[in-house]
Amino acid sequence: MEFISSATSGGSVSRHSVFKPDFYLQTATAIFERFYGPVENYHFLALLPSYLERKGSSLIFMIDHFISQDNSGHSGFYLNNLKELTLKINELKNSKKKTLLWGVSFALLDLAEKLEVDLSHALVMETGGMKGRRKEWVREELHAYLCKRFHVAEIHSEYGMTELFSQAYSKGNGYFLCPPWMKIVVRDINDPFEVLREGKTGAINVIDLANAHSCAFIETEDLGRSQGANFEVLGRMDNSDIRGCNLLIG
Repeated sequence: MEFISSATSGGSVSRHSVFKPDFYLQTATAIFERFYGPVENYHFLALLPSYLERKGSSLIFMIDHFISQDNSGHSGFYLNNLKELTLKINELKNSKKKTLLWGVSFALLDLAEKLEVDLSHALVMETGGMKGRRKEWVREELHAYLCKRFHVAEIHSEYGMTELFSQAYSKGNGYFLCPPWMKIVVRDINDPFEVLREGKTGAINVIDLANAHSCAFIETEDLGRSQGANFEVLGRMDNSDIRGCNLLIG
């Protein structure tokens, strides 16, 4: 099979040939459970319109697998049916399982603006940025607004892309953690051979050893900085295509 990235504003797409789809799912599950516990403990409500509207999304493939692990029948995808999503959120308030609302940033913002939803019993995971659908927000401002409207203490984030088998997660402080086989290296914007020290802003390079049958060394056009085992995503380099996941400008 092949994963294909989104192409915002007519930009080019990335393609990642997947030799063993089951290995991708095993890797994605292991990473999620490393940070959040067993997948089967969650109801997954996926608000991912820009991903559902195209073929070849690695994120949809991953979350569809997570949804299949919930035998309650409550998990599922939502396109533009926000009222139906709100009804489901309210229905799950007293569930013994945790509820996880996983949404692309612009869709979460649409939900927050149109319907004030009580998600105090749930976990909110944002990814994907505005995908050209809305003006970009500073991450801190977006998260603060979503927290207020959703009645939650923090907004979690997922960082991944078509070219990678692995994902990194942030539990609300803006810093992402990687699994042990994934490493972030921040390079100088003008000199790709110069690796920057912690705290310095530069372009993010990713080493992903889960890419066993494809390229394990990815040069992204995301700006960020490292801090110990953590890293922060600050936005996109100038004149670069807006694609991938978590492209919020900070």
